[in-house]
Amino acid sequence: MLNPNSTVAPVAQKQRINSLDILRGIALLGILLINIIHFGLPWPAHINPTVIGEATEINLQVWKFNNLFFEGAMRAVFSMLFGAGVILFTRKAEEKGAGIKTADYYYRRIILLIFFGMVHAYVFLWPGDILYTYGIMGLFLFPLRNAQPKILIGAACVLFIIGALVYHREYNIMVNLKERATLAENTIAAGSEPGLPLQRAQEEWGGVISENKPSEEELQNRVSAMHKGYLGMVRSLMPYIEKQQSLYTYRFKVWDVLSMMLMGMALFKMRIFNAQKSTRFYLLMAVVGYGIGLTINYLEINQIVKSNFDPIVLASAERTYHLGRIFTVLGHVGLIMLFCKLPILYWLKHSLASVGRMAFTNYVMHTVICNILFLGIGFGLYGMLERYELYYMVVAIWIFQMVFSPLWLRYFRYGPLEWAWRSLTYKKLQPFRKVNPKQEVVLGGAVGG
Repeated sequence: MLNPNSTVAPVAQKQRINSLDILRGIALLGILLINIIHFGLPWPAHINPTVIGEATEINLQVWKFNNLFFEGAMRAVFSMLFGAGVILFTRKAEEKGAGIKTADYYYRRIILLIFFGMVHAYVFLWPGDILYTYGIMGLFLFPLRNAQPKILIGAACVLFIIGALVYHREYNIMVNLKERATLAENTIAAGSEPGLPLQRAQEEWGGVISENKPSEEELQNRVSAMHKGYLGMVRSLMPYIEKQQSLYTYRFKVWDVLSMMLMGMALFKMRIFNAQKSTRFYLLMAVVGYGIGLTINYLEINQIVKSNFDPIVLASAERTYHLGRIFTVLGHVGLIMLFCKLPILYWLKHSLASVGRMAFTNYVMHTVICNILFLGIGFGLYGMLERYELYYMVVAIWIFQMVFSPLWLRYFRYGPLEWAWRSLTYKKLQPFRKVNPKQEVVLGGAVGG
């Protein structure tokens, strides 16, 4: 029953767990390392650096570095923190005596996130949106908020295994498709006409090759489409956005995102995200995580490069991709928690925590800035820069957000989108401006909050 003497409201600044904000800030900035490729180059360039321009040594090394340390890892950290946020949000509401209204607040918040995700994808034209997916997956988390960590980890492992089996099935389908396409080619070479099933297999395999390594004409058409006006880009991007928000979400993303959210809920309950475990614990976590994760990632990268980005080898690597990713993520978390515990670089911790506290605003800001930089409605740099040159943009955006976020939070309680989300969640305008802007948050050595 709701206590009449208490008011349910967002988590107060003094109650925030600063290590969570720092981790979220690093994850938010890290996501741009991968997304910048999608913003600035045709989508096949994400997995194949030879797609556009020359595969110069620097471009190849940038691709290798990102795939070794960051591909999918920052998104996984973000997913884990979303799971942790579910517990933090519901726990605070229940402690305030919200009772059954906790579910009301929670599901209103999640439905709003689904709406924001659709706007982000369909209006801001970002096919890589994760807000919609997070909202859909978030619908399943509320009943698990009180589950024991071992139950959450067990459920995450089950989802992880299902996801691995899905990718293994996709690999087998790819192998079978190539075999039938090869049989069709051999039949034609022998002077015979292949049957309709083999002809279809040949066409489908040609589509796979075309998607993996588009022709110059196809690439130019993709680049030209992104240099059109807004309505022209809507027509070009809408089919891909719809596929991302439907087929890819329910066929692939569900196992990835939901398993990481459950893992994040478990790690939060185990107080791993609070930077309150021993230095030895986090050091061991980093060493074991990186030792296993980076080894798997390196072996995958080596095979892919040796095969010259063959679609079959790429599909094969997907089978172990998530295994390498989860251990790499554990390594990242261990290392970042060590950083949070050390009594150093308070100014950097403050900037990163500020970015994390405004993660929603800063995430959408990535899209706004990059649309202005790359699309036809702005400077039209899409497809015009080398892969390595895109990272000059990344560094500039990082610097801007690490300066802007703490300055904004000096005068305001929340980022603008965070404020709107909270106000709509509680059906009440939340305080926005700070009463005393000069009051600053001082981060302690442990940053454990």
